[in-house]
Amino acid sequence: MKLREYFKTGDAWVWLNAGTVAISLIMVVGIMGMIAVRGLSHFWPADVMQATYTDFDGSKTVVVGEKYDEKIDTAQRLREAGVELPADVKTVTRYSLKVGNRDVGGADFRWVFADRLSGISYPEDIVALERYEWGTFFGRLKDVKESGNVVASGTQAWEALNDRIARSNGLLDEIAGIEKGDVGRINYELEKLRLEEKRLELAGQLTDAERARLATEKATLEKEYDGLRGRLEKLATDTGRDSAVFVLADGSEKEIPVNKIVAATQPNAMGVAGKLGAYFHNLWSFLAGDPREANTEGGVFPAIFGTVLMVLLMTVIVTPLGVIAAIYLREYANQGVVTQVVRIAVNNLAGVPSIVYGVFGLGFFVYFLGGNIDRILYPESAPAPVFGTPGLLWAALTLALLTLPVVIVATEEGLARIPRALKEGSLALGATKAETLWRVVLPMATPSIMTGVILAIARAAGEVAPLMLVGVVKLAPTLPVDLNAPFLHLERKFMHLGFHIYDVGFQSPNVEAARPLVYATAFLLVLVVAVLNLSAVALRNRLREKYKALES
Repeated sequence: MKLREYFKTGDAWVWLNAGTVAISLIMVVGIMGMIAVRGLSHFWPADVMQATYTDFDGSKTVVVGEKYDEKIDTAQRLREAGVELPADVKTVTRYSLKVGNRDVGGADFRWVFADRLSGISYPEDIVALERYEWGTFFGRLKDVKESGNVVASGTQAWEALNDRIARSNGLLDEIAGIEKGDVGRINYELEKLRLEEKRLELAGQLTDAERARLATEKATLEKEYDGLRGRLEKLATDTGRDSAVFVLADGSEKEIPVNKIVAATQPNAMGVAGKLGAYFHNLWSFLAGDPREANTEGGVFPAIFGTVLMVLLMTVIVTPLGVIAAIYLREYANQGVVTQVVRIAVNNLAGVPSIVYGVFGLGFFVYFLGGNIDRILYPESAPAPVFGTPGLLWAALTLALLTLPVVIVATEEGLARIPRALKEGSLALGATKAETLWRVVLPMATPSIMTGVILAIARAAGEVAPLMLVGVVKLAPTLPVDLNAPFLHLERKFMHLGFHIYDVGFQSPNVEAARPLVYATAFLLVLVVAVLNLSAVALRNRLREKYKALES
């Protein structure tokens, strides 16, 4: 009887709900913690091990690398896989070593048996190189050369190498700035002149005077480009001046141009403070840098920029459309069968798979709408498409359509909670229906509108399937925003964190090397979504406090 009375009081259901919420929070925190640990630990400069490995045939090799993973396997499973093991062995511990030097050995990782490693040590003179190509390199620094001549050896070589890496990176940054800035601007202006000439030709207005003007402007731009090209050639020559000679684990030597090196560290010689500084430097490079090596190395800034810009553009599009549709359904439409059918259709649209929206966006927005825009407004660009190809605008419109039902439903619920007396009081004081809607109804419904926007942002930011059809790409050469008019280029393709995760995780030629970046990018995507949502929540709470008195 007491148990039945306890359930009748409702306390049991309160505790059940609280327990369910607590379990959900623990699961979310656990998943986020796992992603964060596996992703963010990638940027910590791990110690580099050196050991002698004895194979089953008795041959010995010196291995150098980071301990990347550890796995305990049964001997029977390995025998079935073709590995020869002694009969008395039951279980085997294996290490995955990141040995790097892919251009020398052909693979970044190597599995070894733990009990066959001997003489394990962590020499302080081992150098770890982060390179623009071919991944990580491990070796001992022997000489630093300038124009083929040795300028530093022994203990002096390390300082000389770091000075030359800093010089080379500065020159490479200058080259990239010129290419993306001045050269990009010149190419953009030359393309505009080409299209203008073709447009005048199609219109029958290409007179001799216009030809002369276009030729003069083109000659001016080409002269400026020739000056920049000479400067770029000189900078490229300067970057190739220095090189460094390294001794590998097998005793062989390899000479690496300094302009192929991003950074050089000696992890085993670094203290906690040094590793902490290197960690934050690596993390910042990941956030602010461009991707390299088929997206398996480098940074993700273009993907961050593309994700945030696409979500903001989608929000600007979906908010007025959703609010206007909800106002019409709630305040103006006759509440009959047709209106109910429309509401049912809106609710059903929320359950349509996202890939269907992608197919619709590709067919309607890109091919039909974009193709007609090109035919009418950009005939001079034919056969190259301008808006008749996937791009930022069509991606934002597709996701706006996908999230439109969420905004409509949330806004309608907010409009339904506004007391009828407030509307009637406004009308009784002489306000028109439009003034009542603008000055009374909409301000009070703003928190509900923001709730719909928050839900729309949360869904749109993580969508990948439709974006693969309407605008996102593996690698975008330029950002959708630059200093060339009209500054925001809605027709350009863009990168996205969600697609970056898919590409690195499933399309990468080097899965083992890319796996930590998958976790790091996934954690970053969650943070971006959280920041966008929290910003919207803060705005909603401020608006709710502002209009609380009016609601009461």
